[in-house]
Amino acid sequence: MIRIGSVEIPGWLAMSPMAGISDSPTRTMARRYGSAFSYTEFVSTDSLAVGSKKALSLLRFREEERPITFQIFGNKLEIIVDAAKRIRELNPDIIDLNMGCPARNVSMRGSGVGLLRKPIYAGKIIEEMRKALDIPVTAKIRLGWDDTSRNYMEVSKILEESGVMAISVHGRTREMGYSGKADWDAIADIKSERKVPIFGNGDVSSYEEAVRRKEESKVDGVLVGRNSIGNPWIFSNIKKEDLSFEEIVSTTLSHLQLMRETFGDKYGLILLRKHLVRYIQSRKEVEPKRLELLKMEDPEKLIQILQEAQNSLSLVS
Repeated sequence: MIRIGSVEIPGWLAMSPMAGISDSPTRTMARRYGSAFSYTEFVSTDSLAVGSKKALSLLRFREEERPITFQIFGNKLEIIVDAAKRIRELNPDIIDLNMGCPARNVSMRGSGVGLLRKPIYAGKIIEEMRKALDIPVTAKIRLGWDDTSRNYMEVSKILEESGVMAISVHGRTREMGYSGKADWDAIADIKSERKVPIFGNGDVSSYEEAVRRKEESKVDGVLVGRNSIGNPWIFSNIKKEDLSFEEIVSTTLSHLQLMRETFGDKYGLILLRKHLVRYIQSRKEVEPKRLELLKMEDPEKLIQILQEAQNSLSLVS
C-alpha cells in the first residue's frame, strides 16, 4: 500500500499516462487486471481554463478506475492553478502536473519537459497548486532536457520542498524521446534522496521486469506504458503468450464493449484498433483476417469474425 497524501494506492504497479491511449475504457481494463490506480491522458490547462468540451471529455472516468489522477500540462502559473481548481469539481483523487512530455509542440512552448528548464518556476507552480487544492498534487518528470542538463536531482528536490506528494520519473531526457534505454540508476538516485513516494517508468516489458526494477531501484511503484497496450495482463503477472485464444478474445471484446459505451459504435471501434493490433499480434487463429480486422468499421462484424475464429478452434480441438 502506497500513501499519496490522504489517498491510499492499493498496489505498486500501474499504467502510465499515454496521450491517445489511456482513455477511460483502457484505464478501466487496466484496473480490472491489476493496475493499482489510473492516470488520465494529459490535458491542456489552456483548454481547460476556457471550458473546452473536448478537453473536459478527456477527464471522464468510471468509478471503478479510482484512485484516479487527472494529469494536466501548461506553462502559465495562473492558468494552471485556475484549471486545477476547475477540474477539482469533477472529484479526482489526485491532480498531476506533467513535466515529462517530450513532444516538440508541448516542450518547446515551455510545457511538459520544458518546465525542467525552469525548476524554480515549476516549484512555484506546485506550491500554488497545493495552496489552491484540498487533494494531493503530484508531478511526472524526465531526467532533464538533454545529456548536458540532467537536472533531475535539483528538480525533484525543489518539487519536494514545494509540497509535491509523489513524483513519477521517466528515465530518459527530452532529447532521447523514447529512444535508447531508460536510466534506472538515475531513478534510483532520486529515490535515495527523496522522502515522497517515487514511481519509476521506462522500458518495463513484463511483470517480472517490474519486480526487478522495483527491487533494484527501491522505488515505491512502477509505471508501465507502451508494453501494456493490448496487454492488460501485465499488471496481473499473467504472461500473454500463455493465454488461450478464447481468453484473448474475451478480453478484447470486453474492451470493445467499453469503447462502444463511451465513444459510440464506429468511433469506439476506431479507437480500439491501436489496442486490437496488439491483442491479436502473433495469433495464428486470425492471421488470415488480420488486415481486415484492423480496417473494420462495424463492431458487430468484428465480433462475428473473432467468434468464428474461436469456434473453428474449438471444432479442431
